[in-house]
Amino acid sequence: MPQNESRPSPHRPWEDGWAPDTTRAPGTRRLWLAGALAVATVVACVTAIALSDRPGDEASRGTTATAPTGADARRGPGLISFATPSTTATTATTAGAGPVGGPSSTTSPSPTHSPAVRHSTTATPSASSPVRPTPTAPAPASPRRSLRSVNYSDRYWHVSQGLVRLDPASASDARADSTFTVVPGLADRACLSLRTADGRYLRHRDFVLRAERDDGSSLFGRDATFCARPAPAASGAVSLESVNYPGRFLRHQDFRLRLDPYQDSDLYRADSAFRFTAPLAG
Repeated sequence: MPQNESRPSPHRPWEDGWAPDTTRAPGTRRLWLAGALAVATVVACVTAIALSDRPGDEASRGTTATAPTGADARRGPGLISFATPSTTATTATTAGAGPVGGPSSTTSPSPTHSPAVRHSTTATPSASSPVRPTPTAPAPASPRRSLRSVNYSDRYWHVSQGLVRLDPASASDARADSTFTVVPGLADRACLSLRTADGRYLRHRDFVLRAERDDGSSLFGRDATFCARPAPAASGAVSLESVNYPGRFLRHQDFRLRLDPYQDSDLYRADSAFRFTAPLAG
């Protein structure tokens, strides 16, 4: 049989007489390919930069190129560009609202106060207490008057031991303590104050009505000033509302005069309704 002569094994060149080609370094083909690719990349980058630097491309076509906000106006965005924030959102945010983070340019009008003699501000009513509309009632024609209850028509305001009670008219000395001089309000001349025959004023303290000497303080003036409102309980009657506690009216309770918040009840409306009458004392 003919013998098959196999190709000399490259792994044993010293035995069969075969040796690898050592005239060129291994991997030379790969190095040439990598070098050619690098040169092509450099050429492409240089060409792109040169094209981006050519002026008048857009102008030659009759159009005007607008550089994006923040880009170099001489060169354009270049190879790599980043999006710039839109001015539309900023305009919408700041339009009509003043500077961002700053106070609003819209100011609310400051509240006005009625002219006052001793004070410039008054207390505000509680948001939880109902306050009915309170137009101003006309002042009594005569300065010296007495006040009679609507639901106890035989009882009048009467100063007894410094407090104001609702008592029946009796002796002449008691009639003098039931007669008051109506004067313009110490804190608001559009309202009224009540002065006794001995020069004291009716004022509320701890929400209880009492007769005390004027100490000249603004607090005393506000406590002694009341605004006459038409009483819904009876025609021609009035309810007296506090100046420094709007929404609180003088009403009798256990025949004592006190300052209580308005209540939507027939009893409250009747207890807080009074009539100015002719003076009990001559």
